[in-house]
Amino acid sequence: MKRTLYICLAALAFQSPLKAQQLYTLEECRQMALEQNAKMKVAANKAQMAKQEKREAVTNFFPSISLTGGTMKADDGLIQMPMGEQTMKLLDEGTFGGAMVTMPIFAGGQIYHGNKLAKLGVELSELQLRQTRNEVTLTVDQYYWNIVVLNEKLKTLQHVSALLEKICSDAKAAVDAGIKNRNDLLQVELRKNETQSAVIDIQNNIAICKMLLAQYIGTDMNSFDVQTAVSTELRSPEHLYVNHNERLETTVEYQLLSKAVDASKLEKRLNTGQFLPTVALQGGYLYNDFMGPSQNSFVCMLNVSIPISWKAPFSVRKYKLRHQNAVTEFNNGSEQLLIRMQKAQIDLSNAYQQALIALNSIEQSEENLRLNEQYYKAGTSGMSDLLEAQQLYQQSRDKYAEAYSKYEISKTEYLQATGR
Repeated sequence: MKRTLYICLAALAFQSPLKAQQLYTLEECRQMALEQNAKMKVAANKAQMAKQEKREAVTNFFPSISLTGGTMKADDGLIQMPMGEQTMKLLDEGTFGGAMVTMPIFAGGQIYHGNKLAKLGVELSELQLRQTRNEVTLTVDQYYWNIVVLNEKLKTLQHVSALLEKICSDAKAAVDAGIKNRNDLLQVELRKNETQSAVIDIQNNIAICKMLLAQYIGTDMNSFDVQTAVSTELRSPEHLYVNHNERLETTVEYQLLSKAVDASKLEKRLNTGQFLPTVALQGGYLYNDFMGPSQNSFVCMLNVSIPISWKAPFSVRKYKLRHQNAVTEFNNGSEQLLIRMQKAQIDLSNAYQQALIALNSIEQSEENLRLNEQYYKAGTSGMSDLLEAQQLYQQSRDKYAEAYSKYEISKTEYLQATGR
């Protein structure tokens, strides 16, 4: 099954070899993801929903209007009054209608605080949109640099294959001349087979990563490739470091925690408003002709409602405790955000140091490989030593590509952790 999957992926990756591929930079992939990614579309729609809820809440300040009307006809009068030898029948047919307008004067602060809560919902949705943007950007970076690393590993394998071809040629000539035994040639051929197998694995992994990135940014996996390559120039990240306490309030996570405290306070006031008196002014027009001639009436009322509830003290206390929890989570979350910033800086510094070490290892492994080639030709070392030097060279290049990728991703993580 694994072999079949690899064959299918390879076929997908190379089914359009003649089709020109678009090279995308990291910034272009980020922008495409922000425009096409499903998470961004959902978050943007939620922000629009919050704005509609805010506009809906504003309408609670306006008077409510209700219209009613109808007609009826009965086979006999609904009200009958005997009057001597005759009976007076009433309400056997007629028409009625009316309009009522209710204007809230005081609703326990529920309308006012409800509007403030709706406005806060818009702010929260916008912050969540920013948070989603950060998540999408970081995911794009991870997919992108995975492809870059795999491309670098593929280049290294191609270079190693060329070295092995040369070593194989030299070993064959030495065996034919009787200088070396056939075991040297067999060792090189085995290593060539391992390299070819590794090339297939890398190509399949590239196809998988490209599928993931293509789906994430909304493009065809066969129509693009990444433009960036691993650089040998490393710049110290010290210019990115900032004062964490000063940057705390600019982070999305801090602002979400702060808005959660404000929301809990408004919810507590809304809940209290349910148990306060409400005052509303009502007025309207009524019409009916059930009693013969039409009757037109204009009415005006002042409606005062005083709720009496046994659960009021317990409900109020419950929302007070919710607010206290929100404050506690805000304080705890703020401390964790500072720790997150410090950890991100440490990880960035460590990634930079590891990349420097890996870069130096490439130079050392190249020199080691060069010397072992000379020693093998001079007959002072065996084929196993030469192949080991070649493997160390390959490992050093792969390790640097991975370290460089981690360094670039760590930059994004630190910038996001510090609200940038």
